[in-house]
Amino acid sequence: MKPVIALVGRANVGKSTLFNRITKSRDAIVADFAGLTRDRHYGDARLGPREFIVVDTGGFEPDKPTGVVAEMAKQTRQAVAEADAVIFVVDVRGGLSAQDHDIARYLRQHHKKVFLAANKAEGMTESPLLGEFHELGIGDPHPISAAHGQGIRSLLEAALEGFPPEEEIYGDGPDANRPIRLAVAGRPNVGKSTLINAWLGEERLVAFDQPGTTRDAIHVPFERDGRKFELIDTAGLRRKGKVFEAIEKFSVVKTLQAISDANVVLLLLDATQGVTDQDAHIAGYILESGRAVVLAVNKWDATDDYQRQSLQRSIESRLSFLKYAPLLQISAIRRQGLSAVWKAILQAHASATIKMTTPVLTRLVIEAAEHQAPRREGRFRPKMRYAHQGGMNPPLVVIHGTSLDHITDSYKRFLEGRLREHYKLVGTPVRIEMRSASNPFDDKGN
Repeated sequence: MKPVIALVGRANVGKSTLFNRITKSRDAIVADFAGLTRDRHYGDARLGPREFIVVDTGGFEPDKPTGVVAEMAKQTRQAVAEADAVIFVVDVRGGLSAQDHDIARYLRQHHKKVFLAANKAEGMTESPLLGEFHELGIGDPHPISAAHGQGIRSLLEAALEGFPPEEEIYGDGPDANRPIRLAVAGRPNVGKSTLINAWLGEERLVAFDQPGTTRDAIHVPFERDGRKFELIDTAGLRRKGKVFEAIEKFSVVKTLQAISDANVVLLLLDATQGVTDQDAHIAGYILESGRAVVLAVNKWDATDDYQRQSLQRSIESRLSFLKYAPLLQISAIRRQGLSAVWKAILQAHASATIKMTTPVLTRLVIEAAEHQAPRREGRFRPKMRYAHQGGMNPPLVVIHGTSLDHITDSYKRFLEGRLREHYKLVGTPVRIEMRSASNPFDDKGN
């Protein structure tokens, strides 16, 4: 699974700036005053071929008993509990503070891999000011500048050193000998463990009517009709997170890791509670990860007609970006509708790993252009000449031609619809990449 790195430190030392630099995004809000970040913020990052997850946190005051600062501290403790490594960010120009000592003491007590990042050290790599941070007892400080990108790579290389290489995701190509990795994802207490127990026919996982019963991602080998699966039940903190409230014992990062490692994700919704923000966030991450997905509404037997109609409208409005995913109604505790779920899972996996030949793809693209040509931009109309498959899980179609940079997203969706109709693709996203040929006469004038 992807390693998880948490950024921890007191307020206004540059954690969010470092988060944006590592993730190559602007997802974390940055401003020159303390206390801006309050909740945990997750992002995907890459260092060379290595992918990992970064967690941004608010200003950490471990000993604050009440108020919003105490809630921020609770969020930071959660991030530390679920992290594989911690980057402790300090401010070189602000110097060492008593709060830095408190944070260092907390991190030492929890026996995490901790790396000290001395931020705002542009032009100060040999400064004697770095020496005072040895007092924290965490090791040598890494001088960095999150704002200018200095020293970030060496810091991340040190943080990622020692982690085993990421396993190849099963199922990038169809292979009957490889188990299909199926992640069961969803909010706490939607019935994930109950569903897996129903499949297995035994109480393999602890299922209890309380959010957060599952403490870690559980991998269970399973075989059905001669096909091998690896079931992944998600959610929960690691064992060191016992101090948190029951509702806190749902680790977002475990779900993110399981989704990244899976071939197919079964997103479980609660019919009695509708679609929440957390459901939409998990669904959005499934889409970004390119994983095949099946939607299953659990506890369907516990709803009336009005609740079912409201739920249908909620799914159509809040999960409209997953309209390609099959939607099923089940009851895990009564074992109703489970065979249809397996059929949808196999269809989604087959769609995600389908082989598309170049002649057929090229014919489909040319026929689509004859039916509806792409819009002209400037002097030239985009011309699609041929297409081929560039990858699986999810299917990637690469289209070559001229002036393709101007093809709109709406036209790509039109092409995607034609591909889905021809290949009968369900449950998997389809990615389309345009590659324009360079003009050989561009340099003639020179």
